[in-house]
Amino acid sequence: MACSPQLQGLAAMIAASTIWGLSSLFYKLLADVPPLEVLAHRTLWSLVALVGVLALQGRARQILACLATPPLFLLTVLASVLIGCNWLGFIYSVQVGKALQASLGYYIFPLVTVILGRLVFGDRLRPVQWVAVALAALAVTLLTAGLGIVPRIALMLATTFALYGALKRMVPGGAGASVAAEVLVLAPFALLWLAGVHLWGWTGLTGRPGGVFGTDLGVSLLLILSGPLTGLPLLLFSYAARRVSLPTVGLVQYLNPTLQFLIAVLIFGEPFTVWHMIAFALIWSGLTLYSLDSLRFRQHSRPPV
Repeated sequence: MACSPQLQGLAAMIAASTIWGLSSLFYKLLADVPPLEVLAHRTLWSLVALVGVLALQGRARQILACLATPPLFLLTVLASVLIGCNWLGFIYSVQVGKALQASLGYYIFPLVTVILGRLVFGDRLRPVQWVAVALAALAVTLLTAGLGIVPRIALMLATTFALYGALKRMVPGGAGASVAAEVLVLAPFALLWLAGVHLWGWTGLTGRPGGVFGTDLGVSLLLILSGPLTGLPLLLFSYAARRVSLPTVGLVQYLNPTLQFLIAVLIFGEPFTVWHMIAFALIWSGLTLYSLDSLRFRQHSRPPV
């Protein structure tokens, strides 16, 4: 018996969030490749994968539509900078043993989005949403005080992804086409960086030599695979977003940072102190309140049958 569109969408959302959540395992395999080099390959192979899929669907022209006017071009450039920084921050966090911070960042991101919605779009915050945001702020404050270190990676990932999401609200078109346009903007810089790495010995901020592509078959295949690994969950997410409700999308998305959290602690063996325990408990409490409030608000705002 065929599944309903809602169940198909839910399955696609779970699949997308699972791929995102497990991606830290993939980028850990590329720990010997400098992060900027990984980012450059991810950008180029993502472009190849997304353009290929859109061409098969007859939607390749939608990529240029995202760049058709000066305002759209500017929005796409800003979005490309934000998603590039977010991708680089995530790759770097996995490579240097800060995957736990990355998971914290993606837990915080929905609450940062709520604040941006209030500041940028004038969205009204309900009292429970204010409580959720306050719990997130308390979590970061306690973690900073307890460890003596500001969780910069977590805050950077949450902020860049929230800003990226805010920009995406202003860009028309599907997720696949808009992301393809963004990586198209980044592609010349990726090509330039790879040329510098391979031809002129550029090392970047890490000072580590690169130019691995073509010298190691296994690593080269992994770098190529980073393209489909980026494009596939975006397409699944786009498919799911048209078939399931926004609260459902939001709830299932928490699978991503949860898997990241489990991998960081149980597989990578990153330290999980009492301060981490308190901070994550506050974040989870805030997200629970936020999610329940969103579900309750949606049910009450439905028109009578």
